[in-house]
Parts: sequence; C-alpha cells; structure tokens
Amino acid sequence: MIRRRSLLKLSAGLTVSGLLPGLANGNSESQHLSAGLKLLFDTDIGSDIDDAVALAYLLMQPSVDLLGITTVTGEARKRAALASRLLELAGQAVPIFPGFEAPREIATRQPIAQQAVKLSSAQLLGTDQPHNPEAAINFMADTIRAHPFEVTLLAVGPFTNVARLFEKYPDVSRLLKALVIMGGKYSDYPTPWGPSEWNGIIDPTATALMFAKAKCPIRAFGLDITWQVSMDAQQVSRAFATHPLLREVRRWSEVWFAERDALHFHDPLAAVSLVDPSVCTYKYGQVAVDLSPGREGLTEFLAANPQGTTTSEPPMVEVAASVNANQFFDQYFAPFTIRAISARS
Repeated sequence: MIRRRSLLKLSAGLTVSGLLPGLANGNSESQHLSAGLKLLFDTDIGSDIDDAVALAYLLMQPSVDLLGITTVTGEARKRAALASRLLELAGQAVPIFPGFEAPREIATRQPIAQQAVKLSSAQLLGTDQPHNPEAAINFMADTIRAHPFEVTLLAVGPFTNVARLFEKYPDVSRLLKALVIMGGKYSDYPTPWGPSEWNGIIDPTATALMFAKAKCPIRAFGLDITWQVSMDAQQVSRAFATHPLLREVRRWSEVWFAERDALHFHDPLAAVSLVDPSVCTYKYGQVAVDLSPGREGLTEFLAANPQGTTTSEPPMVEVAASVNANQFFDQYFAPFTIRAISARS
C-alpha cells in the first residue's frame, strides 16, 4: 500500500487545467479537458466502493458539468438509486438511466449491487421493476449529439453500455471530445489477478468492441497503475469523516470492507485525471483485446514508435504509465476541504 507523506495536506490552489493529447489524429496537440468539462459518467456503482468515491469527487468538482449518469451490470436500477442518493446529498439534479445488466455473450459475474443494502426502503422504491436499457444508450447518444466535440465519456464499469452506444450509433464516438476509462492492464506490474482486470473480463466482447469502434481520443487507466493508490479501512474512516458525501460513502464502504482489507482508488484516479492529468505520466500505443479461450477480455498494449504516430488500426490510446500518489490524494480531497471552508466562512 502506498504511503502518503501528508494525506490531508490539501491545497486550495490546485490547478484545474486538464490536458489530453489529440490521439484521434495521432499527434501530440493538446486539448483542454477540464475548463467547464461536460461529462457523462458510466458506472457500476454499488459493487467496488471506488465508483461512489469517484462520483462524490465529480459532484464536488466545480470544473465538471455532469450531464448524466448511466449504470451497468446487475441490478442497474439499484445502482441508479445509489447514484441518486449521492446527488441528493450534493444538492444536484442530474439525469440517471439504468443501462444493460447482462454481458453480451457470457454469463453475468456481477449480478447484484451489494451496497444497495445501505439504502432505505424509500430510496429503493421501484428498483425491482424492469427497465429498458436502450433508453440509457439513447440518452447518451442524444447528449453527445447535443454538444458535439464537447462531451467526455468517463466509463468506469464493464463496457457493455459503451460498446452498445458505439454499435447502435456508429457516428457518435466521432462526436466525443474524449473517452476516458478505468479498465484493462497495460504492463506487468504485479497484481493479484495476473494479466486480468475486472472491467475488461466482465464483458470481453464489449471491451473489444469499444476499443475497435472508438473514433475519439482515448485515455485508459489500467489496474497496474490504479492498484498503486490505496487506503485501508482505518485510513478511510479518518479521511472520509470531513464531508456529508464522504461520510455516506464511508457508510457504504462497510459492505466493501466486510470482505476486503483495502480501498483501491481505481475509478477516482480516472476522475481526478480529468481535472489534473499530471497525477500520472502516460505512454502511447495501441490496445488489443484477447478473446481467445481462457484469455477473454485481457488487454495487450503495443507501444507507439518514437514519433508517436501510426497509420494502422486500431487507433492510438493514451495509457497511464505511473502515478504520483501524494499529488492524487491532495487533488482528490481538495474540493471537499475548499467547500467545507467556504461553508464556515
């Protein structure tokens, strides 16, 4: 577990000028991501607690204009209810659409949203009713088309919704400003599951389709990097005591810590990169997704040539190569501290 020299040494003067190279054109021209960032958030909130940690940050970040939330994998409506609870605490109204629950070709490996047990019966009202997942896909497409070249899609769950979006509306990915994902593994950094990563293997066909059909800049955060940023239960208890949103996430984390000993900031790292991309260094190349028996959903990274250009398919991907844990934690907790200070002023 990464040691932090000053976990709660939070800066009120952090820069919010995010950059993402123009990878769709195979060059290094930069695009501003965070100045009035229009964002769609696709999430499997309710399983790993890190989705809720990421959403809490996005709701507190003034540079982020959250246009909508879509949920994915089992009990998608309960996942939507969890997102709705955080929106309520943040005093925000954002459209939420439950999306696809089952993978495209394999049996589901994530059938329930465990943290939904922390919601009241009133908050869960109606979550046992069926829904039309295509409504989530249509919403995503309509939102992107309404703001061409302005919307970033942050996908931090299995990629069933994203693949369906690109499949149903082939033109839409060209209209995205960027696709930012937490998923895959792009180096041999040791993690408990070897070359595999959960989001990638839950729906392998969707993972492959997403990378193959995306026609926009892509930034990917693999398990090899996100695994390096973590807290244990006691650290979470202390650090998440300072704000109502964090306290609610801490309450949900009891479900997570009942079976695990650490919170890894997988999805929050991807979220923070939208505001401060310098929390990581990056490498450029192509990503292939293995669909062969026994390796379904594993990602393979091929680094670009020294000029960083290529004319072959699939398109170039910007992949996180290292992380500054201290900088990440400063950036993550900063908006909660700033707002708390403002409220007392």
